[in-house]
Amino acid sequence: MTFEKNILCIGAGYVGGPTMAVLARKCPLYRVTVVDIDPVRIAAWNSDELPIYEPDLKEIVRATRGKNLFFSNDIPGGIRDNDIIFVSVNTPTKTFGVGAGMAADLQYWEKTARQILQHSRSSKIVIEKSTLPVKTAQAMENILQCTNSSISFDVLSNPEFLAEGTAVKDLENPDRILIGSRETESGLKARETIEDIYANWVPREKIIKSNIWSSELSKIVSNAFLAQRISSVNAISALCEKTDADIIEVAKAVGMDSRIGPKFLNASVGFGGSCFRKDILNLVYLCRHYGLSEVADYWEGVVKINQYQQERFLLNMMTAMFNTLTDKKICLYGFSFKANTGDTRQSPAIFIAGRLLEEKAEVIITDPRALSNARSDLAGMEGRISFVEDPYAAAHGCHAIAVLTEWDIYRRLDFRKIFDGMIKPASIFDGRNILDHRQCFEIGFNVYPIGKPPLTHF
Repeated sequence: MTFEKNILCIGAGYVGGPTMAVLARKCPLYRVTVVDIDPVRIAAWNSDELPIYEPDLKEIVRATRGKNLFFSNDIPGGIRDNDIIFVSVNTPTKTFGVGAGMAADLQYWEKTARQILQHSRSSKIVIEKSTLPVKTAQAMENILQCTNSSISFDVLSNPEFLAEGTAVKDLENPDRILIGSRETESGLKARETIEDIYANWVPREKIIKSNIWSSELSKIVSNAFLAQRISSVNAISALCEKTDADIIEVAKAVGMDSRIGPKFLNASVGFGGSCFRKDILNLVYLCRHYGLSEVADYWEGVVKINQYQQERFLLNMMTAMFNTLTDKKICLYGFSFKANTGDTRQSPAIFIAGRLLEEKAEVIITDPRALSNARSDLAGMEGRISFVEDPYAAAHGCHAIAVLTEWDIYRRLDFRKIFDGMIKPASIFDGRNILDHRQCFEIGFNVYPIGKPPLTHF
């Protein structure tokens, strides 16, 4: 079959894999190839057990794989054979040198740029799909244009705005598509080419076109604003607990203001995931780099409140359980950073589990999708840890349950049955406010929600 376009994505992770799968499904006349340096990951994409879990993703991959969607480790061949290249490689926070702990580590991005330069035999459109600091495109352009070759490269910014757990839905019906380019004749032409790809299923009025620097910055700012809302409501949840107010009632009243809206106003144990903390710290680093100390301090406060909320949750557990967790059996309901994904990166559960182990508690972890990642995240930690798939078996013989992920399955559990198998007094610490607290209290639990007065039998 002759395809109208040949598209490559370098990077088969949480962004590259789902994005290209949906693109292939929506554009059957395009050949879409996803390459990655990790042979295990590519083998998983070519199997019945995908390397990541997203609702409906497996069905889309099965419908397109081998037809117009292909997964490979042949990065040089992919670069040679495709003229449109999305780059979706990892950009973690630096752990060394200048900017350690805040700046983005761009080593993988630079290596990819040099690979594209080395293996290209024709002109390319190169699209930033990873979340990158503003002005990163300039660095890629400098690398790609450092030879006198007749081959030309147009670098665009097309950040993703999908949310894990709803990635397929977000990709099929996005709020917006953002494409940034240089305001040159070739840059505008390249931008139009990418716009035409998305226009196969996205209304053109949802496709935003901007200069490349605005596009790069918009992604980081979008994540910062979302995280800011979470930290804001979590900060107020602490005040609610001191004043006997109810954070759910407060958030509802505030969210009904049309200028504010109700989204991202659910108090919790804190945000996680690969983006929020990383992107905010990157924003803080950029602001300090440009001498904007007050702006940097403001955004750094969002991260500090998130850390405070997690530590506060642990301290509330300790206070409620007679100021000692030694030899207490604590069951963690959920380990992924949010429901409907197996991703545990920066999950609050990692911090909570680690602190419980420091306090000499025994930790039992259950999660519908994230147990394998939980084992990896906690490998090497000292203490008693076990991993149990069945939430009833996991809670049996425990002193307390801590709900750390908002999986629907936990809302539907028989808490009378769970209570009967626990050590008394039995406690529930609902870090997501998803349970029926009054019902659990009437069963016999001591219930400690976020941002609400506790319900105890003491």
